[in-house]
Amino acid sequence: MSNQKMSVFEKIGFGAGDMALNVVISSMMLMITFFYTDIYGLKTTDLALLFGLVKIVGAIADLIMGQITDRVTMRWGRYRPWLLLLAVPYGVSVFFVFTTPDWGYSAKLLWAYSTYIIMTLMTSGVGVSYISLPSVLSKDPQEVLSANGYRLFLAKVGAFMVTVVVPLLSERWGAGNPAAGYQAAMALMAAMGVLLFLFSFATTNERVKHDIKRQPLLEQVKVLMKNDQWLILCAVCVTGTIGYVVRGSVAIYYAKYYLHADAATISAFLSTGVAAAILSMVASTWITKFYCKIKLFRWTQIGVGVISAAIYFVVKPGDTALAFVLYFLLSFVVDLHAPVFWSAIAETIDYGVVKTGKRVSGFAFGGISVCQKAGMGIAGALVGFLLSYFQYQPNVEQTPFALHGIVLMLTLIPGFFHTIMGLLMFKYRLNDDYYAQVKQAMGVKGYVAV
Repeated sequence: MSNQKMSVFEKIGFGAGDMALNVVISSMMLMITFFYTDIYGLKTTDLALLFGLVKIVGAIADLIMGQITDRVTMRWGRYRPWLLLLAVPYGVSVFFVFTTPDWGYSAKLLWAYSTYIIMTLMTSGVGVSYISLPSVLSKDPQEVLSANGYRLFLAKVGAFMVTVVVPLLSERWGAGNPAAGYQAAMALMAAMGVLLFLFSFATTNERVKHDIKRQPLLEQVKVLMKNDQWLILCAVCVTGTIGYVVRGSVAIYYAKYYLHADAATISAFLSTGVAAAILSMVASTWITKFYCKIKLFRWTQIGVGVISAAIYFVVKPGDTALAFVLYFLLSFVVDLHAPVFWSAIAETIDYGVVKTGKRVSGFAFGGISVCQKAGMGIAGALVGFLLSYFQYQPNVEQTPFALHGIVLMLTLIPGFFHTIMGLLMFKYRLNDDYYAQVKQAMGVKGYVAV
């Protein structure tokens, strides 16, 4: 395939975009629940409603953004321009979410809703554009898979920075005021996100131009509903995201209250999980060179359920060393599937072209982002509900009942969702051989090299 080779520098630039997105994603998965309960001061019941409603807004925004990217092409391309145009608004919105005003409770609740919604809209704008970008970087599936390996590696580096920088700098810069400390630390992360999006825009190139015919929204929905492989990925995305977010949301509670960790140890515990995920990205790229990527996806997620059960039954309160080891193992195994998943989205779109004769690109990527938002919304509401059910109280010694709830939310509950995720992948059949047949059936239809 001529002119489809991506340089290492471009792959790094592409990966920088996900590193920028992880300023929000990692914060939402690892810290926002703890921030809102223990720092900002929201009630757990209000938290459940907040997460649920805001993600509905985000899902609608994702669908709209998918339509926009299908219809608007600028001189820089179809997807890249949004990384440039929305980088600064994205960074500002992140800063405001982690700003705690000195107001009454009702006003603070309104501020939380407003800033979280705005940040969600900005994240939809850059997020849908970014996850669509691999479909135009190269026609070579191996190049796309390799680029996604860089992307997910750098995403985890971004998450690692968040887990290291925010807990430590929030304590150091806060001078006894945790709210001011979180605001300052996340301001640094937001600025980093802006610069990384600009770098990603400057270094990537849209080589592939898809012939996307404008179709009514209902027609696009009908086409996607015929794409059974895309629908499987949607179900996988929802269940996997619920598992990720539930576990990530309570990891900081687990370290603080179950392991009795201080700020440095909390940071180390969160960072251990992210470090394992970084190594997992490297390992996944290597393993998929000689082992079926779909089988890897299936069995690793089922394995997560087994490891989660082991943590539940084996780790006792204060077993810090054992918890670190098993949490590292869990975090390593759970992310072995990630490069496969994000590469598979574009493959299901091509499969849909062969099956239906129509290409639905922006809506397909937007739909996956909607599924991710749906999973995050369900998980956020579930965490808020469970914290209330188990009678969690911030910044005090937890009851055995509350501790048991925290342990369940780190282990068996997310492990169940990951196991379902792995089982769903037994219905997915687009392995490398099958996808080669899809590409052969497509020929050159729908592609124009630029």
